Amino acid sequence: MKRIYLDNAATSWPKPDVVYEVVDRYLRENGAPAGRSAYREAADIEGMIASARSSIARLIGADHAKQVLFTFNGTGALNLAIHGLLRSGDHAICTDADHNSVLRPLRHLEEHHGVEVSRVTCDSSGRVDPDDVRRAIRPNTRLVAMLHASNVTGVIEPVVEVAAITHQHGALFLLDAAQSLGHWPVSVNELSVDMLAAPGHKGLLGPLGTGVLYIRDGIETAIESIAQGGTGTQSNEDRQPESVPDKFESGNHNVPGLIGLAAAVGWLEGRGVHSIWQHEKELGGQLRERLRRIPGVKLHGPANGEPAVAVVSISIEGYDPQEAAAVLDSAFRVQVRAGLHCAGRLHAVLGTLERGGTIRFSAGAFNAQADIDAAVSAVEEIARGK
Repeated sequence: MKRIYLDNAATSWPKPDVVYEVVDRYLRENGAPAGRSAYREAADIEGMIASARSSIARLIGADHAKQVLFTFNGTGALNLAIHGLLRSGDHAICTDADHNSVLRPLRHLEEHHGVEVSRVTCDSSGRVDPDDVRRAIRPNTRLVAMLHASNVTGVIEPVVEVAAITHQHGALFLLDAAQSLGHWPVSVNELSVDMLAAPGHKGLLGPLGTGVLYIRDGIETAIESIAQGGTGTQSNEDRQPESVPDKFESGNHNVPGLIGLAAAVGWLEGRGVHSIWQHEKELGGQLRERLRRIPGVKLHGPANGEPAVAVVSISIEGYDPQEAAAVLDSAFRVQVRAGLHCAGRLHAVLGTLERGGTIRFSAGAFNAQADIDAAVSAVEEIARGK
């Protein structure tokens, strides 16, 4: 039976063929580190890392490549932004729709480092009201953090409005683009974000163990490095360099991951993010509309037609989410994720926390109409079985 992969919100699969090719070639034929040696293979890798930085800068509309920092995942990027910026006495705002990669660093700073945190609620689709953010702002608000697209319901948040409110009050705006970058056209200047964090292994179609943090020019001095060590530069000093990106990129880069990420972003540029967005919009819209009509199935999230990525959560009457997901895989080879999706506060809003969360379908660039048909058919059969 064919494997039908609909768990792209966790990690994208498959990857473009070029990703496999460049990673395999590097591991077999090159193997050099980045920024540590002067021989030809090492110089080649240095150029590849620079190319990766430049390609991501183009993709998000950054002014130049040095605004792009590499981390080992999206969680690392968010932690660098949050821990690097906030100090005792600062106030930060997040939302009930946020992922634990935002919620947990803020909770840690609140409990151990004297940072005040306000958590703004959302509606039953996961959407935040910008006026709630406005009301939560205080004179000492330093940071407003929110996600671009929900990893539970897929809803697109009012980023432009919230960024404008944030800047009106002199605070900085951090966008978690884990579920939008690569799936949805993203411009850091049009969205007016100060920092943008994303993993490389989801919509960007790169390998696991890669992440990016964009920082707007002028705020790099306000962000402390949260890891210090070798950078291959200024090695006579035992102080961390202040130059970007070295200030924030200690230790050896994940070279196989980053050259794979560069290849994936090149593939994205060739196909066009707008084209991928249209493709996924069609698949996600079909999933929402067709699953909504199945007796015994409850759809959680935005109505069809509202701005959303192809992330769709449901409950099936009579089934625990984990049980339903196991049946989907074992009986139909439809692979999805079940549970709380690291977003417990949102599940409390949705009323799904006590039931163990939802069953989440997430389509990607390589899914086809036949995958949606098979998934809907499988859910229909499961729902009838109870």
